[in-house]
Amino acid sequence: MSLGLSKPIAAFFAAQNGQNTEVLAQHFTEGAVVRDEGRTIVGTVAIEEWRAETKRKYQHTIEPLTSVEKDGETIVTGRVAGNFPGSPVELQFTFCVESGRIASLEIH
Repeated sequence: MSLGLSKPIAAFFAAQNGQNTEVLAQHFTEGAVVRDEGRTIVGTVAIEEWRAETKRKYQHTIEPLTSVEKDGETIVTGRVAGNFPGSPVELQFTFCVESGRIASLEIH
């Protein structure tokens, strides 16, 4: 089933499931903000570091399940499986895309 994800959001999930940490940041604006696990990560360099750190820590994959548009944001529910208690879990990924790149992402 195709969720009709925009190019940067589809690329985000593909990069999260791949091994190349640098690819992920290419889909974010220079001053992008990511909120995850109570942390705020700002800028593409910090986003690359966040992705590498979480991949090492959790060895996770994400399967997008649903996608809805609301108030200018795209909310994707994804099944996250990896090396953490309670795996797999369903999380929401709330994206704001500007000019073809991700400007913000909140994971909850």
